[in-house]
Order: sequence, then C-alpha cells, then structure tokens
Amino acid sequence: MKALVWHGTTDIRCDSVPDPQIEHPRDAIIKVTSCAICGSDLHLYDHFMPGMKSGDIMGHETMGEVVEVGAESRGKLKVGDRVVIPFTIICGECDQCKRGNFSVCERTNRNGHIAAKAFGHTTAGLFGYTHLTGGYPGGQAEYLRVPFADATHIKVPDGVPDEKLLFLSDIFPTGWQAAVQCDIQPTDTVAIWGAGPVGQMAIRSAILLGAKQVVVIDRVPERLAMAEAGGAIAINFDEESVIERLNELTKGKGPEKCIDAVGMEAHATATIDSMYDRVKQATMMETDRPHVLREMAYVCRPAGTLSVPGVYGGLLDKIPFGAIMNKGLTIRTGQTHVNRWTDDLLRRIEEGQIDPSFVITHTVSLDEGPDMYKVFRDKQDGCIKVVLKP
Repeated sequence: MKALVWHGTTDIRCDSVPDPQIEHPRDAIIKVTSCAICGSDLHLYDHFMPGMKSGDIMGHETMGEVVEVGAESRGKLKVGDRVVIPFTIICGECDQCKRGNFSVCERTNRNGHIAAKAFGHTTAGLFGYTHLTGGYPGGQAEYLRVPFADATHIKVPDGVPDEKLLFLSDIFPTGWQAAVQCDIQPTDTVAIWGAGPVGQMAIRSAILLGAKQVVVIDRVPERLAMAEAGGAIAINFDEESVIERLNELTKGKGPEKCIDAVGMEAHATATIDSMYDRVKQATMMETDRPHVLREMAYVCRPAGTLSVPGVYGGLLDKIPFGAIMNKGLTIRTGQTHVNRWTDDLLRRIEEGQIDPSFVITHTVSLDEGPDMYKVFRDKQDGCIKVVLKP
C-alpha cells in the first residue's frame, strides 16, 4: 500500500509499504477513505518531538471502512462498518478508561516504560505519533491496523460526507474539550491564542457553550477571517498589542478564560521572550517555545482558567508561576479524551448545529501529501486544513 512515511526532519515521502495485518484478536483493518494533516504532525515534520524513527507512518486523523475484524472485536465491529478512528488508542477497561480519561489509558502504549521514564507515568498509545506513544503506524495510508479496535472506534452513519465526520478523530473534540475545560459562563470572555484548525473548533465550541464574547489572537489573514466568520473578535498580534486590545474588550479586567491552541511552536517574533526562546531552543537548552503560556498567565483575569490543548513536549523556561499562583489561576491541560465527547458531537453534526468541514481549504491525493506538509507548515496558498484522499 501507499503511505506517508517520515524519513527525517522535513522529509516526508509517499512510499510503498507492506499492508497491515491482524496481529491480535482485538484488531481490525480499515480501508482509509479520508485522512488529514494535523498541526501536531508539523511538530514531527520539524522534529521538535522526540521518538521518531525513519520509516514511521504518519497521521492520526483517519476514517474509513472496516475490511477485516479480529475474533475478539467481532461483537462490536463487522466488515463494512463505517468508522472514524480517534487518535487515542484505548482499551476501554483500565481504571482511566472507566473514568473517561481515555488519553491516559494505562494499557495501550506498548512503549509505556519509555513514556513513564519521560513523564512519570505512561499515557495512551497514539497513532502515528512517536515511539514515546507506542510507535504505532499512522493513518495517512491506504489501510490502517486499529489495535483494541472494539474500543478504539466511532461508528458513523452512512449518507453523511466524510468531510463532516473526519474531524471527530481529533480537532473537533480537541477544540470542544478545550472549551469545556474552561467551564464557560454566560458572562465570560474567552480568549483563544491560535486560529489554526483546533483554534477554529475551540471558537465554535465556546460559542455553542454560551460565551459572552470570544476573541482570537493570530496573524494569518485567512485564519483571522475564518475566525471572524465563526463569530470571534480577531486580534492580529503583528498589528496591535494583544494586552491593550484585550484590556479594551474587557474594560481592563482581562478575559476570564484563556485557551492555548498553539503549543510548543509559538510564532511570535517581535517580543524579547520569543527571541530568547528561539535561541535557547536552537542551542538545545529548551525544548518548547511557551510565549503563549506566558502571555495568557499575564492577561487572564484573577481566578480565571488557562486551558491548554496545544501540544508541549518537554521543558519550558521562564514560566511566570508567581503570577499563576498569586492570581489564583486554574490550569487544565491534556491530550483529548476523544471518545468522551463524540456521541454528543456526532449528534450536533447530524442536527446541523455545526459542520466541521468549514475548516478544509485543501483536498489532495495521498501522493501530494509530502508537498502539502510544507504548504501547511508555511501557511502558503491560504492553507488552513488539508484532507488527503488515498
């Protein structure tokens, strides 16, 4: 089969690789009908995340049709079922899964001993996302083996286009969880840093959850325009002061809720702390660029909440923890507990409350995927979200 394969920093190729096979009775094989490039994939493309090996298959936003089912999954899946595959691999049986904390499943990371050394405990296995999370082949391919398939799937109805359903795999529940973690009240201003795909979903989620006003901070015109179309107030951080504008919008009190939809590669360039981060990252003295976290801690209203769906991989410097503690801020983070939210979100799609396909700007073949990584990373051609058709 064809698949997008990582060979090193900024080196993704469309290679011929062996077809996946059933390896365990709980497995299933799906024929991929649609997959996508995620902003998190860019952390791998630029090799900011450790644990990648040459030959790893990329991708964790995938859907398709079941073509083979292991003996222990046949009660939940059958050949011909149409499914979305969450990026988190879950057993459905451990203590964390029983609590709905699916992204920290205790059983599915087959390299859990490595994750435990890095993080203190293992987290769930993830598709196409480094050997710290199991080294599982990803879904930017013609076929995908789904481990623990009886639990790791979302059945979806026929008659609804892939484009409306595909993002149940990651970015829609990720934006939703980011907003839910804020415990949004009708009087709240929610400020969201980053108007990429997750930021766009967080905007729509915050509005659906009843925020008084939603503000988004970015600098890419196409992203800001899409955010405004979704009901947000846009701040271009290259053209105006984020702090001054947020104070103006909140009468000097600051937003009650702040969401970091950027993560480890904040692209602010004109601030002293961002220059500091780039130097320290280049000299391997810091792994991530946390400009957004610092700015959120500074502007957030006392007793407010910082919600962090943006991915961080390692060690951060100069975090103003004194401000966080003295202002009484709550920080809520985490990879997304996808299956906790998908029944509700699928219902909202079917009822027409939201159509997640609004975020798609490019649809291409799998062969064109390697070139689209660069287009997406460099925000060329108005690119916000890429869907791949194997």
